[in-house]
Amino acid sequence: MLSTAPQAQTSVRDLFRRGLVIPAHPLALSEDRKLDERRQRALTRYYVEAGAGGLAVGVHTTQFAIHGTGLLAPVLELAAGTARESDREVVLVAGATGSTEQAVAEAELARSLGYHMVLLSPNRELDEDGLIERARAVGDVLPVIGFYLQPAVGGRPLSREFWTRLASIESVVGVKVAPFDRYRTLDVLHGVVRAGRAGEVALYTGNDDHILADLITSHRVVVDGRQVEVEFVGGLLGQWAVWVRRAVELLEEATMARAGDDAAVRRLLGLDGHLTDANAAIFDSANGFRGCIPGIHEVLRRQGLLAGRWCLDPEEELSPGQLAEIDRIWAAYPWLRDDDFVAEGLDRWLA
Repeated sequence: MLSTAPQAQTSVRDLFRRGLVIPAHPLALSEDRKLDERRQRALTRYYVEAGAGGLAVGVHTTQFAIHGTGLLAPVLELAAGTARESDREVVLVAGATGSTEQAVAEAELARSLGYHMVLLSPNRELDEDGLIERARAVGDVLPVIGFYLQPAVGGRPLSREFWTRLASIESVVGVKVAPFDRYRTLDVLHGVVRAGRAGEVALYTGNDDHILADLITSHRVVVDGRQVEVEFVGGLLGQWAVWVRRAVELLEEATMARAGDDAAVRRLLGLDGHLTDANAAIFDSANGFRGCIPGIHEVLRRQGLLAGRWCLDPEEELSPGQLAEIDRIWAAYPWLRDDDFVAEGLDRWLA
């Protein structure tokens, strides 16, 4: 089990604050919709060997339904155990959902399995005061990553004041910013700055429609006459559940761009529209993102990592026209894919 002693936690927090590629880990199922442990391990091995610095498990891409099926514990345990095969530290992030009581219980489960942090999903039944109290309670168990999830897949609008209050909680170590909305993204940035914790709360883009632009931009936030520079240090993304080797390279380039490499800025701006177009097909933006998880599964199926697109809900499938869109972007943007890397490692990961 990974140590949760204070010294180990400091090391993990430093890694997290520095900026990582953190794939949102999908759920590998067999045709009868049972957990396919062999392919679940293969996905984790792929992510780690591709250079991902962390894994987010039990999140939207893993399918929130696992929180009510008895699958949460085995899926968390499988990912953590497989990640320990690596000779380097992998930051383990567990998704927690539901009421305060449920989220605390899930955080305690994650802690018992060696997870380092909790990505706390929004809850539509709690007002902002209730969400703050829930974050405090979960933070007593494990460090918390706040999550601004877009409404189309279960999120809700939250005020700038909410993000100020959340960032003020000492146990909050980061925010996954994924409202797919520039106005609401700015609310998070202003909230973190207003809380006085811009240097402590790591910002991770989850804006799959704006990944590279988020990562290369240094935001100068003005609050009370003060100008504070904040930036996205990494990504915790469903889009980075696929083509992960390339994602690692893109984050390295983005780090260079933020450090002043103008050529890297120009290269990434040229790729930004390509990646967003690819994401539109994979995530099914044309149909309100209904096919986003099957879309991710389809990419992994084509590469041999998954056997099929099966989801826990038999009705969850690609939308009409989505497969043709994936065919289109597959042919259009080969430089976004990591097919050769996957082909080289696939047999080893499936062993």
